[in-house]
Amino acid sequence: MTSMVEVTYHDTIAELTLNRPEAFNAFNLEMVSGIADHLIKLAADESIRGVAITSNGKAFCAGGDLRWAVDYADSPGASFHKLASQFHLAVLEIRRMMKPVAAAVNGIAAGGGFSLALACDFRVMEKSAILKQAYTSAGLCVDGGGTFTLPRMVGVARALEIIAFDEPISSAQALAWGLATRVVADGSVREETLNLLNQLAQGSVHSFGQSKRLLNISYGNSFESQIELERDALSICSDHPDGQEGLKAFAQKRKPKFYAK
Repeated sequence: MTSMVEVTYHDTIAELTLNRPEAFNAFNLEMVSGIADHLIKLAADESIRGVAITSNGKAFCAGGDLRWAVDYADSPGASFHKLASQFHLAVLEIRRMMKPVAAAVNGIAAGGGFSLALACDFRVMEKSAILKQAYTSAGLCVDGGGTFTLPRMVGVARALEIIAFDEPISSAQALAWGLATRVVADGSVREETLNLLNQLAQGSVHSFGQSKRLLNISYGNSFESQIELERDALSICSDHPDGQEGLKAFAQKRKPKFYAK
């Protein structure tokens, strides 16, 4: 039986692939639970220095499977309550992961697929790819952390515009608005996303992870408490092998070697 979520390894980069192409990678409970389970394992795997979220088929992810929700034994509300619990585990794991996570967006990323892409640290989009929040067009509200990530990327006014009108967002518009990290030629998004992560893997992933953590927790902190956390993290980084190598390389006027194969 074919798995709805597959993981392949490219040296220190893990590729998590959404594999339900016949449904445009829309996730039901089994699929989103698999995404969460794999992300938890990859976050704990010290040999992995980056995670790419890719997809098979013509779409990145069409979001939650609405047909599955409507046909759920209890009610649509019960189905979304259960589905969201697993989806939230997945996006929380991405946000908490102390290593870079990049989405390779082809086709359309809509609904939960939109929120999944926004939860990642980087989004590489094919030229023909489209982002669409989609929730409100189905009479639903944005989920998967989208109401947190979207306004912080584009501002509250533009986030409200995206939510209210639900117009498709082209790759060019996504790049201009800061929703896309890079736009690449059609057919090359998986390769380009792996290249981006391999580039980051040669640097200090520990430094990246600490900086990512500080950025994510900054929204709930005062300035005073945030700079105290920065001081603590700076001390941790300087005592880490990456920090020691970086300081030594600076003193010796050479390029640091944070990771050597």
